[in-house]
Amino acid sequence: MLRSVRDHDLPVMRRWRNHPRVRAASFATHEIAEEEHLRWWEAVRADPARCVLIYDHHGVPAGVVTYAGLPSGPASWGFYLDLDGLERSGDLLRAWIGLEKAAIAHAFGPLGQSALRGEVLADNAPVRLLHRRFGFTEVDSYQRDVDGVPRDVVAIQLRKGQA
Repeated sequence: MLRSVRDHDLPVMRRWRNHPRVRAASFATHEIAEEEHLRWWEAVRADPARCVLIYDHHGVPAGVVTYAGLPSGPASWGFYLDLDGLERSGDLLRAWIGLEKAAIAHAFGPLGQSALRGEVLADNAPVRLLHRRFGFTEVDSYQRDVDGVPRDVVAIQLRKGQA
């Protein structure tokens, strides 16, 4: 289930985002300080083109879904999970699948999108595979600087009705 972010979610969102494996799979790999996180959150809340939601897995906060390019679209999206908590509980794969289902349903339902796009580091094979299983197609590839290092990136897309 996706829900609105509450103020008390902010510290845990930052902790999840700062997990070394989450940072390694992101386009900004530095550790995010509290002040930077709060500035980001204030900018997101004030921007009608962006939406950030919490994914609850069996009633427990377990991840973050971000959308950009709203409302005109097509929306782009990203996500990250509470890797430590979900690995401890043995629920990481189920939560990952649940988040992807919820994010797609939200994009094509309440957000009214006809297409959903994303970007994945090319060497992130598990995420690319999961996206393909949900019907995403890889539509482009290019290089992008990630903290000053050129990295290969794959653009993905899912059209409403393909999922």
